[in-house]
Amino acid sequence: MFEIRKYNDADKEVWNAYVEHARNATFLLNRSYMDYHSDRFHDHSLMIFHNNKLYALLPANEDGDVFYSHQGLTYAGLLTTGHASAENICQVFVAINTYLKQAGFRKCIYKPIPWIYQQLPAEEDLYALFKECRAQVCARNIAAVIDLKHPLKWYNIRKSGARKALGKGIFIEESEDYETFWSILTENLMNTYQAHPVHTLQEMSRLKTSFPDNIKLYVAREESGKMLGGTVLYISRKVVHTQYISASEEGKKAHALDALFLNLINIRYKDFDYFDFGTSNEEGGKVLNTSLIYQKEGFGGRGVVYDTYEWTV
Repeated sequence: MFEIRKYNDADKEVWNAYVEHARNATFLLNRSYMDYHSDRFHDHSLMIFHNNKLYALLPANEDGDVFYSHQGLTYAGLLTTGHASAENICQVFVAINTYLKQAGFRKCIYKPIPWIYQQLPAEEDLYALFKECRAQVCARNIAAVIDLKHPLKWYNIRKSGARKALGKGIFIEESEDYETFWSILTENLMNTYQAHPVHTLQEMSRLKTSFPDNIKLYVAREESGKMLGGTVLYISRKVVHTQYISASEEGKKAHALDALFLNLINIRYKDFDYFDFGTSNEEGGKVLNTSLIYQKEGFGGRGVVYDTYEWTV
């Protein structure tokens, strides 16, 4: 038998300790990260127990009669350890559905954790979604990911850009100057998409303070020291993920990002397993930003999907 209990703030230490040992968790599932936007989402995370022992976690929130594996996160599937079995995970989803029905939910939206972030194979949840929930894919975004153990050759346009940038004296460094980068990022997003960054500068500064080993800013500067562009990296156990990438107009003309990623991919993070440039979609994957993904593919990135499932409880 599995017992389902709603998470509360008193469970924070237990939750975080489990996340540390889960086979498919990253620091995004730590409560100190999840709760930075607790004012925007009505948390309804679940703790699943088996014989009075914590067996699994599900980061989640509610919105009316819809239950979401957490909307505020890029991915938020069932977190488990290497002891989890296919049969038990199927039973877990039966128990979750019973809990949700009794709690008055009508529908569940679920974002599994992409396989590149798993320490061990951990797709029993996907099987359970098919077998027990009759879930359907409702969104599919595609990310460009480099297999750092088997990297592909860069497109000539990217190699040429990096050479030109380095020839002009552009250099790469880690930086704490989030304010200048956020100014470049915000201007770019407004001009291109009429949008703001998902995180405010203040939110990112707090998260950086909480996770100094997992969140880093790298920038490209001209010889005078002026920032031309940069990227905020989210660094997990196996994967380096570009949370934000942006360059000024001057930086774009100088190919600053080509030099930046040459350094990050080939030198600083070459010993990781994957370099994830993130997705290049709108409208749940129905629209592909072809120029954006082409740029990422130019560095050797190839497709990994970020799926979203839904089912009626």
